[in-house]
Amino acid sequence: QVQLVESGGGLVQTGGSLRLSCAASARTFSGYTVGWFRQSPGKERECVATISWSDYYTFIADSVKGRFTISRDNAKNTAYLQMNSLKPEDTAVYYCASSRQGGTQTRRYDYWGQGTQVTVSS
Repeated sequence: QVQLVESGGGLVQTGGSLRLSCAASARTFSGYTVGWFRQSPGKERECVATISWSDYYTFIADSVKGRFTISRDNAKNTAYLQMNSLKPEDTAVYYCASSRQGGTQTRRYDYWGQGTQVTVSS
């Protein structure tokens, strides 16, 4: 049973932009914090951004601060990750996830998407 579905990944050159979308069911979105995570081969999954349900509080990891923006449209049960000034080190599979607890740790997230590949060429 698919809970969250990411889209918008692809191949882009250094300095380019992509916008990832995360479409969710109301059951896995309403009242939940949404997080975007990424994982590249041989590395642990890391949190890049989160956004809360009610006050839209956001967290952005230092590695992407100033380049990535997270947002959500609660009426559409959709979250977004706008990625600008992309670098080769941003290459990874990007996942969205939802959590009742919030935070940046993967274990705090209840529902996960299948991931979307982002590749940044140099």
